[in-house]
Amino acid sequence: MDSIRTFANEVVANVEKVIIGQREAIEILLTALLCEGHVLIEDVPGTGKTMLARALAISLGVAFKRLQCTPDLLPNDVTGVSVYNQQAARFEFIPGPAFANILLADEINRATPRTQSALLEAMGERQVTIDGVTRPLARPFMVMATQNPIEFEGTFPLPEAQLDRFLLKLRLGYLPPAGENQMLLNLRRQHPIETLEPAVDGARVPELARQVWEVHVDDTVRDYIVRLTAATRDHPDLLLGASQRGSLALYKTGQAWAALHGRDYVLPDDVKYLAPLVLAHRCLVHPESSLRGRTSNVIVAELLEQTPLDIGKPD
Repeated sequence: MDSIRTFANEVVANVEKVIIGQREAIEILLTALLCEGHVLIEDVPGTGKTMLARALAISLGVAFKRLQCTPDLLPNDVTGVSVYNQQAARFEFIPGPAFANILLADEINRATPRTQSALLEAMGERQVTIDGVTRPLARPFMVMATQNPIEFEGTFPLPEAQLDRFLLKLRLGYLPPAGENQMLLNLRRQHPIETLEPAVDGARVPELARQVWEVHVDDTVRDYIVRLTAATRDHPDLLLGASQRGSLALYKTGQAWAALHGRDYVLPDDVKYLAPLVLAHRCLVHPESSLRGRTSNVIVAELLEQTPLDIGKPD
């Protein structure tokens, strides 16, 4: 797993030239990338979500597209459109932003459900179908979507099926004063994103993703993942728990997180760290429980404390 760790360290070091104080967030994005999954970033404006996506794409040396989601955005604005070429007397396909390696869907909850659903096939199957023709997307391919958790006017909340397509959901949060001070120093003259250069060959990601599957997951850890996910389905405050896709996501991210840190085996602590990022957005809280201040993050944290690692074997 040394090749994955070296690859990740080079990317993290390069992105940190632009993004201050977000090493864990960068590693989480790389975890999703190695799992060939997608990430939803929920945070207030100005916390560096767009800049993080740009810095990651530049560091990998891959194609990056930014899609500003608005209510008038159409599905063809995401996938592409066929235009008639009068000189050639035929229709020609013009690819949309989905044909990038990293697609930033900014404020995804401002797009209509019809446009949001246009991303479903791209995210789940890594292909799009336009005018009856199925076109494969490039690899690596990762959607980084953002949404503002505070401003809900004119928004369309993501349905459960769409949320479930995101491997991880995270928040960046505010920088501590020391980090914010350093950011101001870095921006005195030229923005560091303007001089950032690729650090690795992003075309290696599919190869590294295959190596991730070789990371060992002990039977005890695998059983722990299953019992933890199953516990969300029986919790009285949850209307809907995580499905089998949640178990698979926790399993895969555990492998990638271990490889990222140079290990060829998954620790229980890896599962505990990743569970809130993987499971919370897949759980739907009862309206009555939500009124009492219960959130899916709080419930998952409680389940981590209540679910034992080893249930033991009968004598």
